[in-house]
Amino acid sequence: MTYEFKIEEYNPEWGEWFAQLRKYFDNYLSNLVICIEHVGSTAIPNMVAKPIIDIDIVIKKEYWKEVKTKLEERGYIHQGDLGIEEREAFKLLNEELKQSLPPHHLYVCNEDSKELKCHIIFRDFLRNNPKELNKLCKIKNKLYKKISDNKEAYIEGKDLAVKQILRKALKEQDNV
Repeated sequence: MTYEFKIEEYNPEWGEWFAQLRKYFDNYLSNLVICIEHVGSTAIPNMVAKPIIDIDIVIKKEYWKEVKTKLEERGYIHQGDLGIEEREAFKLLNEELKQSLPPHHLYVCNEDSKELKCHIIFRDFLRNNPKELNKLCKIKNKLYKKISDNKEAYIEGKDLAVKQILRKALKEQDNV
């Protein structure tokens, strides 16, 4: 499946897409994986999002080389951390597999990754804070309507709001 840049209202099928992807990765990585997390906007009910599933495969550090090799055997290429420490990105190049799996961004994180922690805290915070969720949806919709022809500008604008919410979520987490 290939998608142009767009955001859309929350789609309950995104959870099913994630389940399909988790099953796929479990089939050949299960003995190397601690868990597979659905992160990003598609993991948050009622959130507007790009219809692309963000996945964090969580591993023990010592399994990194084996996981990387297995993903490459399936047609993924390692893209490095793309400027975000403790999160390794993979891109699917296998066209046949692209057609059979839901669209997704794949990341591999060590179990002690700060980035993984932030993904989970952000997701869970928005799942439990409808006011913050609605605020971010409004910002994303406004940005998309204003600059939908400029993906980078949209992402940059959205990221400012995401960072503010993440700071609140981390502060709340510290107070628990």
